Amino acid sequence: MEGAISIPANTRVAVVTGGNKGIGLEVCRQLAGNGFTVVLTARDEARGGAAVEKLGELGLSDVIFHQLEITDASSIGRLAEFLKTRFGRLDILVNNAAIGGVQYAHDTDYGSVTTEEKETLSAMDMDQRFGWLWENCRETYDTAKKGLRTNYYGTKQVIEALLPLLQASSDGRIVNVSSHFGQLRLFRNEELKRELNDIDNLTEERLDELLNMFLKDFEAGTVDSRGWPKYFSTYKVAKATLNAYSRILAREHPELRVNCVHPGYVKTDLTIHSGFLTPEEGGSRVAMVALLPKGGVTGAFFEDFKESSFV
Repeated sequence: MEGAISIPANTRVAVVTGGNKGIGLEVCRQLAGNGFTVVLTARDEARGGAAVEKLGELGLSDVIFHQLEITDASSIGRLAEFLKTRFGRLDILVNNAAIGGVQYAHDTDYGSVTTEEKETLSAMDMDQRFGWLWENCRETYDTAKKGLRTNYYGTKQVIEALLPLLQASSDGRIVNVSSHFGQLRLFRNEELKRELNDIDNLTEERLDELLNMFLKDFEAGTVDSRGWPKYFSTYKVAKATLNAYSRILAREHPELRVNCVHPGYVKTDLTIHSGFLTPEEGGSRVAMVALLPKGGVTGAFFEDFKESSFV
């Protein structure tokens, strides 16, 4: 399903992955409201189409749906070909699609959180909410593999496929939706921490080796003893490596702006709606980075609307 809209020559084009709900949908809304033609992508065509209709009802007509499964090379290829044929370039890529890398104890939809649970959560601070979330999740080797495949390798595949289109823009930007869960302070192995922060020498090949090492340690039950992050380990490791990959890209492609952003602890399906912020609030943090002034910072991490630390 692709919208048939007229594209002026000076139109700025943005792609948002995982754009049918939550933070992604809000980023689509805010970018469209800032004059971008937005390609809203999602795995499910019906849900993606419904999201475009929802934005259309708000008066945002320059939003197009295109199906995308970020772990499927052929799906990514179809998106790249569509963008090349329709626009010939891409100005902003927002990589928002992600999974928790865990098995949830119950349905993550907001309607599945009981009134009693909502009341209990409302009285909790952030650490207590994270504890509640962890109690309602379980990490397995299968969820770990799937988490890395989606949150790191899937995002990387999308970037690699769309890179030529971003380079065809006069102001190409990549915004990777990350997390404070990806900050290196959560690693207790100092050698791993130093290596992931040594951007002048770090390579994509080494990131692959580290992820393979993590999976082996996970399977062997030695994640804790080897100093990897505890609790939501896969999500944290995937976001840390995504941060590192983003910095490598920024180093290798100075013609682009490549940045990471923590949207905050948001009430979405990913968090079983245990967060403090609304999707609108989380989306505004992501949109701010996407809309930074031309020629601004690259290879940076943003949190609470300002530049922060990867460590």
